[in-house]
Amino acid sequence: MKNQKGFTLIELIVVIVILGILAATALPRFANLQGDARLAKIQGARASMQSAAALAHAAQLVANAASDTSVTLEGQPVTMQDGYPTANAAGIGVAAGGLGDYNVTAAGDGNPGSTFTIATDSGHTTCAVSYTAANGTTAASVGAAPALAACQ
Repeated sequence: MKNQKGFTLIELIVVIVILGILAATALPRFANLQGDARLAKIQGARASMQSAAALAHAAQLVANAASDTSVTLEGQPVTMQDGYPTANAAGIGVAAGGLGDYNVTAAGDGNPGSTFTIATDSGHTTCAVSYTAANGTTAASVGAAPALAACQ
């Protein structure tokens, strides 16, 4: 009697079927990572705007400057309104480090209470966060991060 080595055709088919089932269940999970990445990107921008507004406000207080006087952060002038960066590219855009990788969906006019909104890209405008300028009685604020469904 001779010893046979290797796998039978049935064993190979069973392994291929099992691998196919695993791939079919794992693929949708990995395909969904783009939405997760967009959400993480906009959450990072949100945190950047919050930190930048607080830092610019602190810099203005330390300088004992008037509430509408520009401050300099990392060598760049940041326009200010009511003690916080204005809601435009010259204010919160500069203070937050440029935000050049984002799609600006509402530029803001720099007036008190105006809104500066950015999205992750032009194809996902609902995956966005807004910065609202201070208006004299209310401090500047950054809106809540969107839900994952908005970034899909």
